[in-house]
Amino acid sequence: MEESVFLEIRRRLQSGLLIIREPKAGNLPVVITVAPGSLEIKSCQACKMISFPAEVRIVPSSCRGLQYIAGDGLHVRLQVQADSNTSKEVISTLSESLKAQERCIFYCQSCGEIIIKERTFLRVLPLPSENWSDLVEEWCCHPNPFANSSLHPQNNDCFLGHTYFLVNSGSELHVPGTEIVHSETEHSASERGFTLKSKENARVICKRCKAMLGETVSSGTTKYYVTEMIIQPSGKHFDMIPRSQFVQSIIAQCLVELSSARSTFRFRIQGHDGKVYILMWLLNSDTLLVESMGNSASSNVFTLFEDNLRPDSRSSGTWNAVKVLYHPCIKNRNKDLADAWENDFGVHPLTFPSKTCLELLLILSLSNACLPPSLRCMNSFQVAFLKM
Repeated sequence: MEESVFLEIRRRLQSGLLIIREPKAGNLPVVITVAPGSLEIKSCQACKMISFPAEVRIVPSSCRGLQYIAGDGLHVRLQVQADSNTSKEVISTLSESLKAQERCIFYCQSCGEIIIKERTFLRVLPLPSENWSDLVEEWCCHPNPFANSSLHPQNNDCFLGHTYFLVNSGSELHVPGTEIVHSETEHSASERGFTLKSKENARVICKRCKAMLGETVSSGTTKYYVTEMIIQPSGKHFDMIPRSQFVQSIIAQCLVELSSARSTFRFRIQGHDGKVYILMWLLNSDTLLVESMGNSASSNVFTLFEDNLRPDSRSSGTWNAVKVLYHPCIKNRNKDLADAWENDFGVHPLTFPSKTCLELLLILSLSNACLPPSLRCMNSFQVAFLKM
């Protein structure tokens, strides 16, 4: 038997949608038995037992709404008790991994090259919202004293944004792992001894893999994107994280943080070049996904966790995730909606390197393609999950 199981759990509602992949005609009829910690699928040819993780418990008596959907299989809704600590270790966010008075090392996430070595910041401060200067006039009874100024870190300062962090580059002349590339002149030089003579956009790239890490925003300030760097305490062993896993986790946590702090649920994902790549709507942030694959030889089986499941097909893969609705905007797709969202104050822009935006779009597309067909669309939007 090659049946696989897909279970989408809403923690706050303590409810779940269980989908048992469409069985082959030769396996019909099947008898399905639901127990608190397992699922048994029995046909005239074989019997398969699928065990759920110990922290996920199903209430068998709550099963309701059983229906068969062609292309998906059997759908049933049920009550699920899920431990709030259920998940693999979540990748640390920038605010969690970067602390004042602690020595740390900055790595290129793509290749592991050391970008900033043995750096200790005396101050690690969050940046205000992007519209902070516009609000000063509401706070002050005199003209805005910050009208012509911007926030730049001093030596040994680090300023944290939602998608980037700013450091003073004056004390980074020893950095061996980066280059600065001018967009207009296509001139590149080692960061050592390089003096920025204009405010033209200059990209900071990794010397080893040529990935874009950030930009120079002034002659003394460098902006690094959180999706391109891994920060770890000095002395801690560095472990490479798969690129797809890292991008999903960092962006998912960013969406959750912004939605919680600002009640913002719609996002415009744009590149450093100003182009809009994705329109995204955060639907759920309390999702737990459980999936059990059938025989790995069945390449047509929908699965979100092929790279994370153990070889034993009786086991289940679990992951905390956020559920999003999205529209791709490349090649002028959904241009009218993108223009409307650009002028909507309820939409929050998130800027990343353009290559990362394309990687995110690919991740969303693959996630969407792996979902059961009936779950792939909602109100003209495409549906995807970002794993945390």
